Amino acid sequence: MKYYNNILETIGNTPLVKFNKLTKDIPATVLAKVETFNPGHSTKDRMALKMVEDAEKAGLLKPGGTIIEGTSGNTGMGLALAAIVKGYKLICTLADKQSKEKMDILRAMGAEVIVCPTNVASDDPRSYYSVARKLNEEIPNSFYPNQYDNLSNRTAHYEQTGPEIWEQTEGKITHFVVGVGTGGTISGVAKYLKEKNPDIKIWGIDTYGSVFKKYHETGEFDENEIYSYITEGIGEDILPKNVDFDLIDHFEKVTDKDGVIMTRRLAREEGFFMGNSAGSAVAGLLQLKDQLKEDDVVVVLFHDHGSRYVGKMFNDDWVRDRGFMETEKVNAMSLISSHKGKRLITAAPDETLCEVLNKMTKYDISQVPVKDGDEFVGSINDSIYTRMINEPELKDTAVKEIMEAPYEFVDGNSSLDEIAKKIDKKHRAVMVKDRSGEVNIITIQDIIASLTPKT
Repeated sequence: MKYYNNILETIGNTPLVKFNKLTKDIPATVLAKVETFNPGHSTKDRMALKMVEDAEKAGLLKPGGTIIEGTSGNTGMGLALAAIVKGYKLICTLADKQSKEKMDILRAMGAEVIVCPTNVASDDPRSYYSVARKLNEEIPNSFYPNQYDNLSNRTAHYEQTGPEIWEQTEGKITHFVVGVGTGGTISGVAKYLKEKNPDIKIWGIDTYGSVFKKYHETGEFDENEIYSYITEGIGEDILPKNVDFDLIDHFEKVTDKDGVIMTRRLAREEGFFMGNSAGSAVAGLLQLKDQLKEDDVVVVLFHDHGSRYVGKMFNDDWVRDRGFMETEKVNAMSLISSHKGKRLITAAPDETLCEVLNKMTKYDISQVPVKDGDEFVGSINDSIYTRMINEPELKDTAVKEIMEAPYEFVDGNSSLDEIAKKIDKKHRAVMVKDRSGEVNIITIQDIIASLTPKT
């Protein structure tokens, strides 16, 4: 029989998956290192286990002990797995900006969760760093891993993640891109890869409100760079010892909005249901695309899973409330979205105008295509009422005698601007086939509806 002795043995050996759509404008081959295949659904499983095992070897963590860590959620999950298998208690301190899903998952795994304010300095006694340190001082037989300064974090990625990427790309990797938080992932992977090939470029993705980029470029720790931001898992208001700035070639900042939008696009366009830092990493890569060549091989590491952000980045109301909602491309297909389940009302050439007007009144419509068999041969619209005032006898006239030209068909991808130019006083509507082959009509009312803000 082939099986693992416990869940910790399944950590590592995560796949590389090629991008197919979002990076189509990048000449290089772009691959995602999908760390969500780890049992705790994040790359932090690797370093969490390494920190625990190294602490055990050093005598810092004894049987029945308590692990206490400040975390954005993912390291806590990795520590929870280690604590369950090895028999430790776990207390996690989190900033209140972290998603509710992360907190709920940690509690589900048996951890005690203490929520701390985000908008305080790192040395404030209320910060999640300070609370973790204080608990470590107060609780007997406890261990504070301190993922920011514990170099076991960096070593885990030097020993595991870096070699995996090198082997999976057969040594062809030219660029490594990843969001930077504690710095363990980027520094550990960078150290291994640059030992293999010093020409490999290491690009760290930072966020606005974080000190990394300016410190890397100037050597100055500028407190004016520090302010609150929404992006989770990357950026810091401290300089963790795990960040080896000498190994990082460039830091690229990405806005909260761009990170959120790209996180959502990853799911919808590539099938990568990932966390916020993945979106920021890809957005940063696209900002740097002009530096890439056809023969380059880029690996972007995805830290964690989208299930931890369902109430935030994947919640339309949350995204809309922050002004982050993507600008949706309005085309013929989106204009007929409100028509779903409604059949097209048509008229026959031999019907009387009176019969058609009754249909217009019954269904509250202003344009009616005229159909002869499978062919659209004409149209009737509400301008006919003006003629009827002076020619009341028209109501008994056959449609074929008074109908106007048939409505033009447009492609489903036709833009709002292209469609609007085709609709005027003479041509009151256009037609389009949906994906199932059903014919729909687009009127001026549909265009007005698409331009009206939804409340």
